[in-house]
Amino acid sequence: MSKLPAKAATASTAAVAAADRRQFLTFQVDGELFGVSILGVKEIIEFGNLTPVPMTPPYVRGVINLRGAVVPVLDLAVRFGRPPLDVGRRTCIIILEVPSDEGELVLGTVVDAVNEVLEIPSNLIEPAPNFGARIRPDFIAGMGKTDKGFVVLLEIGRVLSIDELALVGSLASEEDSGVA
Repeated sequence: MSKLPAKAATASTAAVAAADRRQFLTFQVDGELFGVSILGVKEIIEFGNLTPVPMTPPYVRGVINLRGAVVPVLDLAVRFGRPPLDVGRRTCIIILEVPSDEGELVLGTVVDAVNEVLEIPSNLIEPAPNFGARIRPDFIAGMGKTDKGFVVLLEIGRVLSIDELALVGSLASEEDSGVA
C-alpha cells in the first residue's frame, strides 16, 4: 500500500472540505434574510428601467432589457404573499438562471438589498421546518446556520417555477375576468 505524499494528502483534504461547503448569495426581502446558491446567480443590477406589462400577475413587476434580451422581473415579496417591495436606495435586481423543461430561463427578482456571499458547510444546513415559516415550505431548500443566526435558503427552481407561475397567472386572469 503506497502512501500519498504530504502535499497530495493536504490537497485532497482541502478538496473534500471545499466540496462540503456551499456558497450562497444572501439578500433581504421584507426584513428577512434569504439565500440562493451562487451557481444560479448570473449578475446583480441596479433597480430601474422596468417596463410594466399589462395583464400579468401581481408578482411580475415588469421586464427589463438586459443587453438586448427581454428579462421578466418578479417581486419576491409578492410571490411570498406579502405586499410589494418599496423601492429604496439599496433595492436591486438579482438576475438568475432558473432550470425549466425548456432549458435555463433567465429571470430577475427584486430584493430590498443584497448582503454578501456566505460559505456554509453542508453540516450547518438544516432541513426546512414544517411550521412557522412565512413562506411555503416547498420554497425552502434548508436553513443555513451562521454566526448571526439562520438564513432561509431558497429552492429557487420552485420559487420561480415557470409552470406554476403560468398556472397562477392564468387563474388570476380568469378571476379578474369573472370566469370561474
